[in-house]
Amino acid sequence: MGQPTVIISPDSLKGCMPAADAAAAIAAGITATRPEVAVRTVPLSDGGEGLVDVLRHRLGGELRYVTVADPLGRPTSAHYLVLPDGRAVTESAQAIGLTLLTAEELNPFVASSRGLGELVAHIGADPDVRELVLGVGGVATVDGGVGMRDVLAGLPIPVRVASDVRNPLLGERGAAAVFGPQKGASPTDVVELERRLAGLGHPVAIADHPGAGAAGGIGAMLLAMGATIESGIELVLSLTDWREAAESANLAVTGEGTVDLSSTEGKVVSGVIAAAGSRLPVVVFGGRVHPDGAAALRGLGAVDVRPLSGSISDAATDLYALGAYLASQLDSWNRASV
Repeated sequence: MGQPTVIISPDSLKGCMPAADAAAAIAAGITATRPEVAVRTVPLSDGGEGLVDVLRHRLGGELRYVTVADPLGRPTSAHYLVLPDGRAVTESAQAIGLTLLTAEELNPFVASSRGLGELVAHIGADPDVRELVLGVGGVATVDGGVGMRDVLAGLPIPVRVASDVRNPLLGERGAAAVFGPQKGASPTDVVELERRLAGLGHPVAIADHPGAGAAGGIGAMLLAMGATIESGIELVLSLTDWREAAESANLAVTGEGTVDLSSTEGKVVSGVIAAAGSRLPVVVFGGRVHPDGAAALRGLGAVDVRPLSGSISDAATDLYALGAYLASQLDSWNRASV
């Protein structure tokens, strides 16, 4: 039997730690406990927070910075990654993210996607760029991409949208109903936002397309302008060659800040479980783990779902301890998977 190998592929721990740092902490715990175990760190993203970081970690490239409008029209710095093959990668939240506003500033009737249009225009004008991979999570807007469209006469380059949701534009699973409240919308506001999104007049094929409701309806506008929408985790697994990296592994480790039922729907952890198949055992961790989410992930094939302490200040220590635990249990999971 060859050298045992663990592939470590977490999502970022939102508000706590980038995916690469989480992977490194787990790797350190494994190596300290069993130095003979080989570790491969391939941090991942589902198209939300951390997309640029994980692709830079795996593929290299150059970060470039531009100034664009934030959701309220104020200047803010945004960056994008230019990969060696001419693809660019950025996140909508760089320009119009929820984190750019205070709780008091959240207002879905005022917040505009204009800054995203400016960012795409800048990237499209870059002579080194031939294609854009755009993550669309975590924005403060529900304007259906109208602000973005007002800046762009059309998409200046091919755009592949990496989405972690499959929601349609309208209805009870649509952009207003599902995502409006987290952006400051009251129940009455949701009704008005739904009316505005419906008034954009997208054909049913676009409005009902999985991911059309992403980023407050920006998904639908991008589709109408000629972009494609793809599963964010599937796109990242492909771009990072994750399956090839995992071919000789004996265990895969993945996780995120909160494990719940949403973890089974287009997120990193469920994507890793699916990609691992029946051959490779997968352990999932979460800063917080809800019992229903843990049960669902075990149903998908996870061999273990481990909660951390939930303390942000203790995250690095928790992950190191997780690595030590994984090293101690590796042989039993190997036997179980044979």
